[in-house]
Amino acid sequence: MRLSLPSKGRLAEESLSFLAACGLSVYKPNPRQYEAVIPALPGLTVLFQRPGDIVVSVRDGSVDFGITGIDVIEERRGENGALLVLHDALGFGACALTLAIPESWEEVQSVGDLARQSGLLGRPLRVATKYPNLVGCFLQKRGISNTLISAEGTLEAAPAIGYADLIADLVSSGQTLHDNRLRPLPDGIIQPSQAALIANTGTLQSNPEALAAARFLLETIEAHLRANENLAIFANIRGDSAEAIAERIFDQHTIGGLQGPTISRMITRNHDPNWYDVHIVVRRSQLFQAVNELRAIGGSGVVVAPIAYIFEEETPRYKAMLAALADTDHPADKVHPNGGSHAIS
Repeated sequence: MRLSLPSKGRLAEESLSFLAACGLSVYKPNPRQYEAVIPALPGLTVLFQRPGDIVVSVRDGSVDFGITGIDVIEERRGENGALLVLHDALGFGACALTLAIPESWEEVQSVGDLARQSGLLGRPLRVATKYPNLVGCFLQKRGISNTLISAEGTLEAAPAIGYADLIADLVSSGQTLHDNRLRPLPDGIIQPSQAALIANTGTLQSNPEALAAARFLLETIEAHLRANENLAIFANIRGDSAEAIAERIFDQHTIGGLQGPTISRMITRNHDPNWYDVHIVVRRSQLFQAVNELRAIGGSGVVVAPIAYIFEEETPRYKAMLAALADTDHPADKVHPNGGSHAIS
């Protein structure tokens, strides 16, 4: 089995860091080689390719799994359902394919204004982009007359040089656009993007080992992402019984735990039978509220610790993958919460 990762750039570095944080460190003995292994997944070879080539390789079946951006997935995935998005929100590589215009176009404040700009110029707008499929579809749906100009290098200079009127490119902070006297259109976001895990549909349907690897990857990644959002809290609380302490906890807002608190009797030096140890899991964003609630019900000696993994009884994304594979006519047509298509959530 083969897994392709980005070969260079920020997405490459973040992919390796993410996998390492999941406990899936990539071992590459020779930095000049384009192959590596993941010791935690014997039998899986890691390859390194350009982000767009990863999509093509997975789609064509020469590679079984890949991690790359949603932008190139949607641009190159094809229409035959050969590519399946297993996880569309790995939490890194965030950006958006966005229309950007010269700052001098002061009258253009929205995509709708581009039609008037085209009329003023007396011709279709020339749009430089590396994403002709996504950009062409976006502009066509909005009735914007255009000529797409394919470009592989730096796009930001295209309007200044004069071979394009505007560009459609990936934007993260927007600083590069500003430096080149361009500005993004507020409603010109064509495709939000971040890193995603993809697989070849046919391989998953025909190869039990690949299906097992997909489950392992999904469960490990999901357990890590879920844990990353939470913290473990331990506290000492005095009470008449574990049940009485639980009632005090349930009267609060943030310290109920995943299903409830774990409460056990403490062995104290003075043999006081009324001290208990409480263990709960809270969302990282609610940490200080949780600590204050514990203190309010008598908690002391509060200890906070990171969590490596939180495994559910069964990973929802794995169940969604099986459902998609069972739908052989349209194996990838699943809708994710943000309203897009062709992704499992």
